[in-house]
Amino acid sequence: MIPRKSYESVLEKALKRSPVVSLLGPRQCGKTTLARMIEKKHEAVFFDLESPRDRLRLQNPQMALEILKGLVIIDEVQGMPELFEILRVLVDRSDNPATFLLLGSASPHILKNVSETLAGRTELIEMSGFDFMEIGEDNLHELWLRGGFPRSFLPRLLEDSIAWREGFVRTFLERDIPQLGINISAIAMRRFWTMLAHCHGQTLNASQLGRSLGVTDKTIRSYLDILTGTYMVCQVQPWHENIGKRQVKAPKIYFRDSGILHHLLAITDMESLMTNPRLGASWEGFAVEQIIRVLPLQDVYFWSTYSGAELDLFFFHDSKRYGIEIKFSETPKITKSMHIAIQDLDLEHLWVVYSGNHIVPVEKKITLVPLDKIETIQAV
Repeated sequence: MIPRKSYESVLEKALKRSPVVSLLGPRQCGKTTLARMIEKKHEAVFFDLESPRDRLRLQNPQMALEILKGLVIIDEVQGMPELFEILRVLVDRSDNPATFLLLGSASPHILKNVSETLAGRTELIEMSGFDFMEIGEDNLHELWLRGGFPRSFLPRLLEDSIAWREGFVRTFLERDIPQLGINISAIAMRRFWTMLAHCHGQTLNASQLGRSLGVTDKTIRSYLDILTGTYMVCQVQPWHENIGKRQVKAPKIYFRDSGILHHLLAITDMESLMTNPRLGASWEGFAVEQIIRVLPLQDVYFWSTYSGAELDLFFFHDSKRYGIEIKFSETPKITKSMHIAIQDLDLEHLWVVYSGNHIVPVEKKITLVPLDKIETIQAV
């Protein structure tokens, strides 16, 4: 088992200052394992709402919860939405003796309940699978191939990782998607998800996807919003600059987990990954996810013009502008597009995150940085 010490530290601090802490993330990313560790340290009361026995204990939830003291952990809280109103009443008591840790598989419904019903009373922590800081730089390519879900990354045999990912995809399509209100068959949704995998790293063309699936642009966007809300997909929004050039205005689509992406693209091992035409896009999406998780960035964008200039990530820090370009190459070239981005966006610096091993300053405003050394980026 790989300890999740950064999440554990964040959780412990949040539990000291907030009456309710909500730990949200995709299914099977390690939330319950982490909560069980916290339970042992605090001798907490634990409810698993997927357990019939625990649901029976909460048949009258207010009566069951109002007598408890100390830490109370409720897992799969999205399975009992009426709890949020009750928790609001309980934590508003002047002598409230309990602190609540809520675990939930992220979805638009649970986010709405947390942000509206428990507004001002809860601290929200988002959890994902492993990142390279947790597993070490020696395992970076294994993390890229298998993804960060513990039960995909940890098995000794690659075939066990592949089997787990197939089960995860099937469960998500057949059970989770219908629960989120998407009225579409699992077969059609898998087709949509596979089509989306082939669009990974590209700007969204909702019309094209809609025609292929026989639905409207609006429906495609609603599906995407739900996949984004469940941490399956990331939509990086475009940045528009007043520079007199036509600029792309649709979001860029990435799968959050590279292992799930590879499964949908039938990429089974490093050999098939290295020969796949989606190799560059896969590396780009993997790098984007690691960068967003490791660097403390508030908002990130991408920038692209119809004349061909583009920048993978654009962000502000201390009112200054910075950019990141991502290349799967050990000797990436400094391109005309990079110089245009520096000039048109008035960048303070541009980092090229690449697949090599050394930090290399190549020009006054351009530095090559290996993916496993992105925490050294000086702006943040």
